[in-house]
Amino acid sequence: MASHCARCSARLVGRNQPVRLGRCPVSIDEIHLPTELPLLSRGKHRGPRKGACFMEFASVLAGERWSDHPACTHPLLGAVARHVNDYTSDQGRQRLATLVPSVIGLTGDDPHVDARIALRCATTALPVVSAERQRVMAVAVLAADRVLAGLDHRPSVRLEEPSARALAEVPDAARWAERFTGELAPSTKAFRQRSAPSIVRTAIAGIALACVPDPDEILRDLLIGAVQDCAVWCGRGADAVGGAYAGRPLPEPVGERSPAG
Repeated sequence: MASHCARCSARLVGRNQPVRLGRCPVSIDEIHLPTELPLLSRGKHRGPRKGACFMEFASVLAGERWSDHPACTHPLLGAVARHVNDYTSDQGRQRLATLVPSVIGLTGDDPHVDARIALRCATTALPVVSAERQRVMAVAVLAADRVLAGLDHRPSVRLEEPSARALAEVPDAARWAERFTGELAPSTKAFRQRSAPSIVRTAIAGIALACVPDPDEILRDLLIGAVQDCAVWCGRGADAVGGAYAGRPLPEPVGERSPAG
């Protein structure tokens, strides 16, 4: 059944017309979910018979070779999707499947994308993670905000409202982070290469381990928000992405069919 689903999925984009790599100008209206979704599972898989993670499913839908790092998705957005996939519970993970088409075609070189995604992850995690992680996330908020300040030519001491609001919820961690960082801001290159991936990984792990009622829902909303952030800076309107699949009825994953009658 899983291999049948994978064969069907490979024909979903443009009726055997593969996605162009690089910018991947694909509209999600051209991508259709199969009637049966593969059972998403944690980690990397050698092929569809072993299961699929979020980004491996995306590679199939995009007409690329099997990979959890397909070229059709911005690298940092792909990292968010992989970590959300892996840290979501087995039951909650299946609700991510309808979001897979929304990451296809979102790629570009604008450094705003990395800073925006990292800042969203940090501000989402900061109020809910454990106390020992809050200092790290507070530093992450300041670093991402200061990178954006440099890109947007605004004073780094003037935080964006979401950043200021998130830091205000954890004043002790915020004061520590300000003392720790001083007025330093990472270079855009260093932030994109090292800091942003680390922020994404640490934030998502912290959310998953947080003492909150439904971490799966927070992680899913975080992924949707990251898709919207990426869409804005990659030339696709956020409104065209955020609700495109989230409201559709969710097909039952293969292997979890309800018995007839």
